[in-house]
Amino acid sequence: MAVSQAPLISLRQVGKSFKDGKVRALENISFDVRPGEFVSLVGPSGCGKTTLLRLINGLIEADEGQVRVLGQPPEPGPDLAMVFQSARLLPWLTVVGNIVFALALRGIAREDRTQRALALLGAVGLREFADAYPHELSGGMQQRVGLARALAVEPKVLLMDEPFAALDAMTREVLRGELLRMWSRRRMAIVFVTHDIDEAVLLSQRIVLLRPRPGRVDEILDVELPEPRWQNDPRTLPAFAAMRKHLWDRIHAMVGDGAELEELAGAFPDVEPPQAQAR
Repeated sequence: MAVSQAPLISLRQVGKSFKDGKVRALENISFDVRPGEFVSLVGPSGCGKTTLLRLINGLIEADEGQVRVLGQPPEPGPDLAMVFQSARLLPWLTVVGNIVFALALRGIAREDRTQRALALLGAVGLREFADAYPHELSGGMQQRVGLARALAVEPKVLLMDEPFAALDAMTREVLRGELLRMWSRRRMAIVFVTHDIDEAVLLSQRIVLLRPRPGRVDEILDVELPEPRWQNDPRTLPAFAAMRKHLWDRIHAMVGDGAELEELAGAFPDVEPPQAQAR
């Protein structure tokens, strides 16, 4: 889908270091995220994916370069929402209460909050659990509530830091479909961090592949697969396999052979090294 609008997120020659400059996390990072675009960040451990999300969210500041969100220096606010690996729900509130609380912070009128919260719970298939507490839900159900809570504030930008990594395969599959369906209807911009190459290709319109130590942009790839993907699964298409192979080839070239390759295979559990694929 071609999007011609000005970017919602813009990074230009961004650098970031920690420990008084001794640890270089990011170097010369430049890319844009346009309105309604789904962009995934992929790369080996240590390439700075989570640090990039924190820069975009305004939780930390860049040491060099420029980060702009909605044309301004980033800062936490209602136009930015974030979903983590764990749902981070407030344990003393019910499921619907967690979403109502987010709507209250957004300034939504009291009489509208519960109705909107229940509608979102229905969208993620949890309407009947509205009065349950987080500890009464499975991990996958909690993550659905976390997604509903993030969407409740109708953000222009949704940041997602490996939100499905800790879930079982079946739950991941369900939540991927739900995310694609809700994104296709709402069209907020999404920046999605994942170690799963198949997941990145399935979900994204573009993929930013990062190199490690320090994190740098290796390549930015357009993912041209049929839409909507939550209805038409593209994983059997030759184009999907070609994109998956291209990403693995780039990663293999990035880290070389031997111990580094074995370490990377652990970071990308859903990707078989070339040797395994050849057998």
